[in-house]
Amino acid sequence: MDQHKRTKLVIRLLAGCGAALLLWILVRGTLRQKQFEYVVCMDFQGGSHCARARGLTEEEAVHSAHEIDCSQLASNRDTNMVCLDKEPSSVERVGAGKASQ
Repeated sequence: MDQHKRTKLVIRLLAGCGAALLLWILVRGTLRQKQFEYVVCMDFQGGSHCARARGLTEEEAVHSAHEIDCSQLASNRDTNMVCLDKEPSSVERVGAGKASQ
């Protein structure tokens, strides 16, 4: 095997390892990104809705689910803001290490 072919082989090998490492980092980061999952239920103006959301923190997951609930229950932007100011009727962590609040 001459030097040129050997150099090309090393470059391909390094590129393949680099691509595999990048893919591993992306997959690992994606899987670790959403660590907390909650189901939040909201009662508002005679209606009720439960939403499930994930987040990096417990607060982010609960907030996201609360926003989903209010977007489904409120008829306009003003009532959505009123809904978001109210406490959810229930908040439950789902998945591993399940806990209720």
